Amino acid sequence: MSADKEKMDVFVEKIDELLTVLREVSDDLKTVSSSLKSLAVSQITNQPQAAPRPRPTVSSPAPRPAPTATPTAPSAPSSQTVQDVRMMFTQDLDNMLLFEDKGEYVMIKPKQFLGSENFAKIASTVRGVGGEYISAGRDSHFRVYKKNA
Repeated sequence: MSADKEKMDVFVEKIDELLTVLREVSDDLKTVSSSLKSLAVSQITNQPQAAPRPRPTVSSPAPRPAPTATPTAPSAPSSQTVQDVRMMFTQDLDNMLLFEDKGEYVMIKPKQFLGSENFAKIASTVRGVGGEYISAGRDSHFRVYKKNA
């Protein structure tokens, strides 16, 4: 009976090790995915602006409003529209957020409580493109500036 218990303990220990490795791989994949999305958005914003492409959705509960970004002069160094900013987030995060064009920046406000993990993901993505978090009580929000210096 003792030999079976030892075998079982070794087996459980190996499973725990595998789970740890899988969590690390999952975290790395999330980071790579976020980086690739940021890179894609920066490449899109460096190209001449054509009509915004609709973001593919699998079955959205409500239709998304059309982007309200104003056209910019062709000589602008780099400009991001509301649609460009939305594309930086996964569909799950996008569904938790409201996006609003505020002229010089895109304001991102949560529709619901985000929790620490989702907040960290959003904050990381926003900071990755030079944005910031504005702490203002009920008016707290993220800002992604349209023009990058």
